[in-house]
Amino acid sequence: MIIALDAMGGDNAPDVNVIGARDALSLYPQISEIVLVGDKATLSESCARNSLTDPRARIVHASEVVEMHESGAKAIRRKKDSSISVATELVKQGAAQAVVSAGNTGAAVAAATIKLRLLKGVDRAGIASPIPNEYGTCNILDAGANPEAKAKHLATYAVMGSVYANKVLGVSRPVVGIMSNGEEEEKGTVLTKEALILLKHMVDSGHANFDFRGNVEGHDLFETRLDVCLCDGFTGNVVLKSCEATAKAMSKWLKKEFKRTPFRVLGALLSKGAFGNVKERTNYETYGGSPLLGVRGTVIISHGSSTSLAIRNALHMASKAVKNEVNPQIEAALHALTLPRVNPASEKSSKPESNS
Repeated sequence: MIIALDAMGGDNAPDVNVIGARDALSLYPQISEIVLVGDKATLSESCARNSLTDPRARIVHASEVVEMHESGAKAIRRKKDSSISVATELVKQGAAQAVVSAGNTGAAVAAATIKLRLLKGVDRAGIASPIPNEYGTCNILDAGANPEAKAKHLATYAVMGSVYANKVLGVSRPVVGIMSNGEEEEKGTVLTKEALILLKHMVDSGHANFDFRGNVEGHDLFETRLDVCLCDGFTGNVVLKSCEATAKAMSKWLKKEFKRTPFRVLGALLSKGAFGNVKERTNYETYGGSPLLGVRGTVIISHGSSTSLAIRNALHMASKAVKNEVNPQIEAALHALTLPRVNPASEKSSKPESNS
């Protein structure tokens, strides 16, 4: 398979992207070619500097870059020859099966939705961002692509997230929950209550490819068997960034406290292995990136501060999504799904309104 890499995207581009591509080609034989998209002269110098000589890596020139501070959608329309636009265009043309970018998230989402369009049955694409918990990985969906979601979008996210968890992460029967402010059905907003009705309907009608847990709370992200947590993109992005900031703060505080006395320093040295294991589980580099689910093509969005390890793992994730045919599986699952119309005024009854 061929993967297009936005080699100019990210805070540490292009070197981390070039090194990540070099390592991915050496480790994952299923990747037949990686197309480095960006300024040809700059990328040629980076390849020489980082010993990327594999003939399976080639450069496609793009004269522009969408900066991290720019408005994604506006930049895509204005910068037609940006590296993310050209990389996504390769997928649209069939010259690549996936695109990976650590650049401007808004630009990546805009390029994918404008150029690749949505899968049949999908109204809004969603970003699935992984958070480690006691049982494996919980994916927050949506983590920022669709800030003003509707209940039917969350129902679609449940299907897409479950397919991804099953086919890429190897979860035999994913568990799905709706982020709310309490487990009780009467808790939550109009959005979460309507989504609860739709997901219960999916379960009752036999169209759910997952086990439904109902409403979940913030602590469930870490201590409950939960593979997909549904929410609108605004809530998901706030939760994700809060979790990332908390992890960084805890690490900083622990380091400061361990340095206070010689005994604590010794204790830290003795616990180095345990701390290393925890860091690996909570490090975004381990996961590589977040898939943008619902578009016609595989799109992996990596953190802006990604290292070469994160890029390598993002490329691996993209190859697994293509190999396991995630998109055809999503379309097949959605084809059999019929969602009822929900009347917000009757949300307390938890009964869907008939289409007739």
